[in-house]
Amino acid sequence: MQSAPAATSSSAAYGARVPRQQLWVEEPATRRRMPDPVRVSAVRAVLIMSLTIIQAMVAFLCTLAGSWLAFPMVLSGVGSTVVATWSVLDVWITRQVWNQRNGVVSVPSSSARQLRRERRRARRAARAAQRDEARIRRRGAENLSRA
Repeated sequence: MQSAPAATSSSAAYGARVPRQQLWVEEPATRRRMPDPVRVSAVRAVLIMSLTIIQAMVAFLCTLAGSWLAFPMVLSGVGSTVVATWSVLDVWITRQVWNQRNGVVSVPSSSARQLRRERRRARRAARAAQRDEARIRRRGAENLSRA
């Protein structure tokens, strides 16, 4: 009597080493990191906005419950909305100031430089053509007076 062939299951490969994936895989950043002052103001804006949203929710719930705290919460909610708006504008202003002070990274192969270079070449070629044309006219006028 023959024995049954060994089953090919996962238990058969139990002793074999299986390559494992790394737990943490570094991926290249898609964008550069924000400058520190801009990041600080963005974090501040997010915190202020979240507190404003929480405050608005509390004011709404106090209003539904008919609590005496509803009116002061609504008034402070209006004030914190103004502060939250300013904090968002602060992020934008800080970013603009940082760009003006530190400049935008300019790459030599940028399209703006290339366009300026092409325009400069075209102007030079046009001026050279005008000079050549004027030179030809002068020579022609000199030859006519001699004849």
